[in-house]
Amino acid sequence: MRRCSPWRVEASTLADVTLPSLGESVTEGIITQWFKKVGDAVARDEPLFEVSTDKVDSEMPSPAAGVLTQILAEEGDTVQTGARVAVIDENGVASSAALPSGDAALAPSPSTAPVPGASANPSSSGASSPSTEVVTGMVVSPVVRRILMDGGVEPSTVVGSGTGGAITRRDAERAVAQGPTQEIVVALTNGRRRMGQHMSVSMLSAPHGFIAVEVDASVFDDVDAQGGVTHDGFAITHESVITVAAVRALAEFEFLNATFADDQLTIHRTISVGFTRHVQDDGMLVPVVHAAAGLTLRALARRTAELDERLASRQLNADDLMGGTFTVASATSAHTLWTEPIIIQPQVAVLSVGAVRQVPVVVARGGVPTLEVGRRVILGLSFDHRVCDAVAAANYLERVGELLVGLDIASER
Repeated sequence: MRRCSPWRVEASTLADVTLPSLGESVTEGIITQWFKKVGDAVARDEPLFEVSTDKVDSEMPSPAAGVLTQILAEEGDTVQTGARVAVIDENGVASSAALPSGDAALAPSPSTAPVPGASANPSSSGASSPSTEVVTGMVVSPVVRRILMDGGVEPSTVVGSGTGGAITRRDAERAVAQGPTQEIVVALTNGRRRMGQHMSVSMLSAPHGFIAVEVDASVFDDVDAQGGVTHDGFAITHESVITVAAVRALAEFEFLNATFADDQLTIHRTISVGFTRHVQDDGMLVPVVHAAAGLTLRALARRTAELDERLASRQLNADDLMGGTFTVASATSAHTLWTEPIIIQPQVAVLSVGAVRQVPVVVARGGVPTLEVGRRVILGLSFDHRVCDAVAAANYLERVGELLVGLDIASER
């Protein structure tokens, strides 16, 4: 079936850039960054701008090759899907720089305005000289920049005592000797802001409970014996093995595969599992494997690998992040015993998986207690006390452990 393009190109050489559909039920997005400016050449399918929704940040490709002639939505603007955000001239010729119009073209830029007392020769100005650099309106010489860089001090944190506030060599040396003297305010990214808002609402709306149990993880000896990969070459992770057992246990504890809203509990017959993923400098995302009940270990490993690949290439869409009914939070490091995660609203439970460890265990050999090395893992469950109590949560975790021991890795892979 032929799919309709989200871009609309006019009959002339001008191509409209519109905001495409970003997923089911997503009707708007925030323009967070333009990768091109007016006058720049653009290749077809080259990343043109970044848009943020309440679920995901995505890079939008250019629908045509040419020159960007207009930007109709600035960074920070909220735009409806289908709205025009830019115009590309397919027959245009790129300029070396976007030229301002009107009186702005006659006024000197703050970054190129001459410093009082400096030479009027353009070749010696901070904007054009290869031997100087402009930082937040101040001219910084290579010597000063090198001193600050070697000392790990940001030029923007130093108060210059030179002409026009310029940073002198003595200023740089004093700043390095004393260390930074000014605080730096760092704005939250959209992802961390959304994560913080969601977690705050969850803690305020749901009475959280938590319980953890240690279970037998000897099944991973079988995983190692099978080479740690499925028949079709996907890695068998601790997360995927435990998730198979966790999903099958939900068939007996279906009240945990549910959502709570408006004082009503909705129990879902379809199990859609979300997996927490750390995103560098942007908090956390939770991609979802839909319809996970009945999946073999091989199928689940493939589905999670595909989601992780799309996450790494920034190709996740809103549908990949919506519809979860239960969440699995994996160990954050090889030394994590357990975590106490916050519930992803409107779900009612999240399973935390600790690191699989080799520990001393006592086993009975011929009726005699014997100390041996065995594998164990701590499973935790954060649960909504309106739906579940500690006894039911512990029973669920114990059942996951029983199913984990009974997994036939050879047939599952």
